Amino acid sequence: MFTVGDNIMISNFKKMEEEERSFLGYLKNLDKTLLIAVSICAILSILCIYSIYSSQVVEVTETQCFMQTISVLIGIIACFIITAIDYHKIAKLWFLYVPIALFLVALTFTNLGYGRGEADDVAWLDFGFISIQPAEILKIAFLLSFSLHLHKVGKDINNFGHFILLCIHGAIPVVIVALQGDYGTSIVFGMMFAFMMLFAGLSLKYIVPILACVPAVLYLLWNYVLSSVHRNRIEVLLNPGSDPLGIEYQQNLGKASLAEGGLFGKGLFQDEYTFVPEIHNDFIFSFIGQAFGFVGCSVILVLFAFICIKILIDAMTTKDALGKNICVGTFSMIFVHCVMNVGMVLGVMPVIGIPLPFMSAGGTAMLSMFLAIGLVLSTHSHRRKQKRMFYDIED
Repeated sequence: MFTVGDNIMISNFKKMEEEERSFLGYLKNLDKTLLIAVSICAILSILCIYSIYSSQVVEVTETQCFMQTISVLIGIIACFIITAIDYHKIAKLWFLYVPIALFLVALTFTNLGYGRGEADDVAWLDFGFISIQPAEILKIAFLLSFSLHLHKVGKDINNFGHFILLCIHGAIPVVIVALQGDYGTSIVFGMMFAFMMLFAGLSLKYIVPILACVPAVLYLLWNYVLSSVHRNRIEVLLNPGSDPLGIEYQQNLGKASLAEGGLFGKGLFQDEYTFVPEIHNDFIFSFIGQAFGFVGCSVILVLFAFICIKILIDAMTTKDALGKNICVGTFSMIFVHCVMNVGMVLGVMPVIGIPLPFMSAGGTAMLSMFLAIGLVLSTHSHRRKQKRMFYDIED
């Protein structure tokens, strides 16, 4: 028999459950600081691209400015929607979105695929009314499917059979994207795989042999995989000034653009900015240097560091391995993008076409980043367990 006190307690728990599942409960569990941080970056990207358009420093169209704004709005809305859905349910639907993502990537090898500008990779699809970069969609599909794979394997990750299957899973997007000629994105996939495996508990019995094989792998890549153009991009980093009007031209302009901003920069919507090819896209950080100076660049880097650290904190506080894997995968994706992009602009890494997260022009990349953040927010929102008298309720 339940007493009056028991009935009151049960009633209170029901009210708590209803509150947690209401809109107010949704807002209460939302990781607002992370969402605000990425939204600041995205809104700043819109201002920067409109500023570049108004100055005509490079050929940026009004349509590109509009699409960047629309991409940010759609990304934020999608982020809110994904946050409200339990990430377990999304991950279990891998059999729907993984084939779609792979199919879209496969279409880049047909007549629908094309390369942008002077890029040496064929990584975009042109549907007439819209163009997309399928590898960005594949990132989210891989993030979810590999997170679920690691979750299913659990503590058996160091079983040789499971290890081989995980390696095959990780190699698929790396190889497919590399065949497009998009080595930068291929590296991102490889680093996502590496970070997620390490955080999942990969044993030293695998790590040590893998590290020992790195020199041999680099030798094979250098001599049999990389084209002469890609090798030249690396060689000029070791011999600065060897090709100032060729391979180094874009990076030299990027560094000059950074230096021209001085301490506080010229500000937005000015008439004169230093010309840098792709300044609205992969070299957006050079424009940030011009517009906001050293102080502005430092603030942006601190903001990205905060985003990465906050995602790792969320990874440590999730209620299960699946949530942790999703957070680690998102962290690695954003972290590697930032390091490679800023390093490219500073001239310490080769130019390989990696956008700056939430900042560079590009609708598909912007949307994929917001979807990844939405998944992180979902792990944060659904991490709590509510207590009933005789059993737990998982949000």
